Amino acid sequence: MRHRPHYYKLVVWLAAALLVVPLLSACSKTEKPAFLSTDITGADFGKDFNLTDHNGKMRTLADFKGQVVTVFFGYTHCPDACPATMGNLAAAMDMLGADAARVQVLFITVDPERDRPEVLKAYLSAFNPDFLGLYGDERAIKKTAKEFNVVYQKQQGGAHQHDSVDHSTGTYIYDTKGKLRLYVSNDKGADVFAHDISQLLRTSG
Repeated sequence: MRHRPHYYKLVVWLAAALLVVPLLSACSKTEKPAFLSTDITGADFGKDFNLTDHNGKMRTLADFKGQVVTVFFGYTHCPDACPATMGNLAAAMDMLGADAARVQVLFITVDPERDRPEVLKAYLSAFNPDFLGLYGDERAIKKTAKEFNVVYQKQQGGAHQHDSVDHSTGTYIYDTKGKLRLYVSNDKGADVFAHDISQLLRTSG
């Protein structure tokens, strides 16, 4: 009988421990970011690129480590999806305020013949002077598009029309460690970009 107090202490300790476990689990669940776009963490594509930016500097993904990076494939003559996405990203940068300095928006052209460096620079500067255009020869663009599971095809315009390029219109987002994390479909607005980028900045440091 004299050992019973120790037995009761053990029971109380075990009960307390069992109460703490679900609390810890709940804490871990709340720590996981709640994204508004599609979480593709662990995707086995979009690992890197090797292209030139519109200032003439060779770029790879490693150049932007420490920043959240968004990657969009498009072209400057695009009538709808490209300016809409760039506009949404520009608005998202405004929403992020000072945190926008920790984000790099990249626009990879699928029309390298027309999208020369000066054209890319002028086009992107109209949205945000910090946005960067990336280009390469046709072979480099095809290789990069394949790495990102992006499809594109040039369509011949009529007598009074420019050639157009049909292309994938989603945006990829990397965390500050250079890991591909999110896919944002073209129907999402600036608020989705701002929210999810903010989540990545908060959780990846």
